[in-house]
Amino acid sequence: MSGRIHRYTAETVWTGDTGQGTAGYRSYSRDHDLKIAGKPVIAGSSDPAFRGDATRHNPEDLLVASASACHMLWYLHLASTRGIVVRGYTDAAEGEMTERADGGGAFTRIRLRPRVTISAGDPAVAQSLHAEAHHLCFIANSLSCPIEIEDTVEVVSA
Repeated sequence: MSGRIHRYTAETVWTGDTGQGTAGYRSYSRDHDLKIAGKPVIAGSSDPAFRGDATRHNPEDLLVASASACHMLWYLHLASTRGIVVRGYTDAAEGEMTERADGGGAFTRIRLRPRVTISAGDPAVAQSLHAEAHHLCFIANSLSCPIEIEDTVEVVSA
């Protein structure tokens, strides 16, 4: 099935005109809505460091969350095919972005900290699946910054 193309669409609608448009850097809100057909609207803004609303999602948060969720989904798939029974999965992911003097910047690192709880299967295999999940993750394969994985596997009784 190689070569299949998947398309994703999203509509971004700026909702931050406070009456003056972009007449000045401080005259407008960074608020916007991210709309994907058939799904709840995501209330977005910029990071508070860039005059954004801290109660809304920002693109940087969503990038880190996407890397984390993609890794998890691949991990769960691989576990289900390798006899690993996952009973819990959490990830305290974080990303670091370095801002340049001209105001631009880039993510320099994303760190995933998946904590997996299993009730059946070899813990060594469970731990090894993180490398394979990383290799297969669509988001990780699309990013230029390194993604570090600091995993923990805990075994509990079924």
